[in-house]
Amino acid sequence: MKQPDYLQRMTNENEILDALGLLCPLPVLKARKRLKPLASGRVLEVHADDPAAVVDIPHFCHEAGHELLEIRDNPQHQIYVIRKVG
Repeated sequence: MKQPDYLQRMTNENEILDALGLLCPLPVLKARKRLKPLASGRVLEVHADDPAAVVDIPHFCHEAGHELLEIRDNPQHQIYVIRKVG
């Protein structure tokens, strides 16, 4: 499935966090740390294979006020696309 143009443009400019192999709560803690210095509106892709991330990352985004743009499934992991707000 082809991504919308705005997602293709964002992917070229996204920060990427490789959280593969990390278990709860590390993917969220590392995402929080990585988002902190980013300017508002910047996008972070978190690549994670922790089964708890499917609950933890959306919850983190909701609590912190960041925008969860997309969750993509790959055969071995998920990609969480987060836009920093504030």
